Order: sequence, then structure tokens, then C-alpha cells
Amino acid sequence: MKKRDIVKENTLFNNIIAKGRKISNKYFIICSLEKDYPKNNYGIAVGKKVGNAVVRNKIKRQVRNIIDHNIFLFPNFHNYIIICKKDILSLNYQKMEEELKSLINKGE
Repeated sequence: MKKRDIVKENTLFNNIIAKGRKISNKYFIICSLEKDYPKNNYGIAVGKKVGNAVVRNKIKRQVRNIIDHNIFLFPNFHNYIIICKKDILSLNYQKMEEELKSLINKGE
């Protein structure tokens, strides 16, 4: 994921979470909000309850990598926020990718 594809502004991040459509499973919550232009933007949130900074950053790197490899699954004209829940610690990378892909397909 390129830096230009990341939701950086706090107000936009909170707006997507507050007004966006939400789908969830045991490991993730995906909030999506439509926008006017075709390029998607992504934000990843991992709470402090999940672990210390090292653990949270590792999870964010893994989710970023999953997004990069499965960018074609996300419909265009949307902003996305992916929130990781505490149960994600029990997953390895392959299982995490399967869960996120199934959640994205569920939302279509």
C-alpha cells in the first residue's frame, strides 16, 4: 500500500467509523464509506488491548501486506478502515488472510 492510499487525517478516520457501513467477524471490523473519486484509501486501527507497540505494528504490517495482495477484492469509490480485534493474536498470517478475504467478500 502506498503512502498516498492511507487515511491520515483524524477527522476523516473518525468520520468513516461513525458514518460508514460496518461488517465484522471475530477478528476484524471493516468500516467503508463511499466517496466521489475512484481511488480507494485505507486505514488500519489496532487497539492497545491487542498488545504492545511491537505486536500492534506487526499486525498492521501484515494487514497492509494482505491489502496489497488482494487489492482487487475491494470495490472502488470507497474509504476503508480495518479495525483489528484482540482475538487476532491467535491467528497466523495465512489464517488472517483467509478471514479478511472472507469478510471483504461478505460485504459485497
